Amino acid sequence: MTDQPTPTPTPRPPESTEDPAPGAPPAPALFTWEFATDPYPAYAWLREHAPVHRTRLPSGVEAWLVTRYADAKQALAEPRLSKNPAHHDGPAHARGRTGIPGERKAELMTHLLNIDPPDHTRLRRLVSKAFTPRRVAEFTPRVQELTDGLIDRFAADGEADLIHDFAFPLPIYAICDLLGVPREDQDDFRDWAGMMIRHGGGPRGGVARSVKKMRGYLADLIHRKREALTAEAAPGEDLLSGLIRASDHGEHLTENEAAAMAFILLFAGFETTVNLIGNGTYALLTHPEQRHRLQSALAAGDRTLLETGVEELLRYDGPVELATWRFATEPLTVGGQDIAPGDPVLVVLAAADRDPARFTDPDVLDLSRRDNQHLGYGHGIHYCLGAPLARLEGQTALATLLTRLPDLRLAADPAELRWRGGLIMRGLRTLPVAFSSSPPKR
Repeated sequence: MTDQPTPTPTPRPPESTEDPAPGAPPAPALFTWEFATDPYPAYAWLREHAPVHRTRLPSGVEAWLVTRYADAKQALAEPRLSKNPAHHDGPAHARGRTGIPGERKAELMTHLLNIDPPDHTRLRRLVSKAFTPRRVAEFTPRVQELTDGLIDRFAADGEADLIHDFAFPLPIYAICDLLGVPREDQDDFRDWAGMMIRHGGGPRGGVARSVKKMRGYLADLIHRKREALTAEAAPGEDLLSGLIRASDHGEHLTENEAAAMAFILLFAGFETTVNLIGNGTYALLTHPEQRHRLQSALAAGDRTLLETGVEELLRYDGPVELATWRFATEPLTVGGQDIAPGDPVLVVLAAADRDPARFTDPDVLDLSRRDNQHLGYGHGIHYCLGAPLARLEGQTALATLLTRLPDLRLAADPAELRWRGGLIMRGLRTLPVAFSSSPPKR
């Protein structure tokens, strides 16, 4: 689970504010449409010639990009790099461009992606009491039911857009069910989430309006659940009730904290899973040998390759391109580069996870890769709390697609596919596929 969308990239490359090493080839253009399609050659250049690189982003904010694996791990665990946007020393208009539009006005800032210890320690401990591995494991049958139900809707058609028809609705309905959002309200959440995931592609101010609507709904739902809370938790109690009930030495989440946590679980959790399913399916369809290996293993009842395969898909072309914003609280050095207090730092997970100094043949997709300590879900105290749920959804989605639609194939030229604009996330706008029609699952 990670966070904030940022403005859509423009065709004009942002200005680099730092010169590469003498004698290096010209720096590639960053954050163009061409870059969004395949950023990996540019990241390879940065790793070799400017591994900690200061640039002006499409939003106008200047930030350091960290691209080597060892430097990335250091930065992700560095206590002098704060998650709190208050430490950004840029002008007010720039500070407002480093978060989710509208989250500050909606009083949704007090979540795990925006705070540091000791507040982060307290909140994570409380949330972990409710969002447990056991709760995720018990949710497995529902994820399978949702997966089959979505495939049933298009299985007889012989074609689908796997983003719109499958990868997008699956995590939205899953997290709504897990949180305890009533079924009759879940389509509203789908609409709000759709506005957020479009980033700059929707009406002006649409993201902020959707955040405000979601905040109002969550406040009301939390209030109702708090009033209905029983003395003891009932079997199968929803996660939102668990968050309200969670206690540590007499401390509880406030209603604002519970709303912010529910919001970030919905917002950050769903988009990463959309992209995991979309990017992962696309990678398998464009690497037929690996896809056939996985299908053969699944047909034999062996899920080992599925488990290592999802980790490899997270490394190879993961859903989170850059880790969420960090801000230096005091002078520090990363990768030999001095960083001043107040400077924003963005760790480029996509670059670090293709670093040849860490991974053998990093540009090769190998579903059986064992030495795979990728950074797709972060590192250190901010390691993604929702990673087990995302893995469950990713494994279930891919295994079910490949089993029920065995001849699944791309229905468009890869060169025609478009990737969503933004900075943090990496995902396809659409993924048209074709297949032999299949009856609904009974």
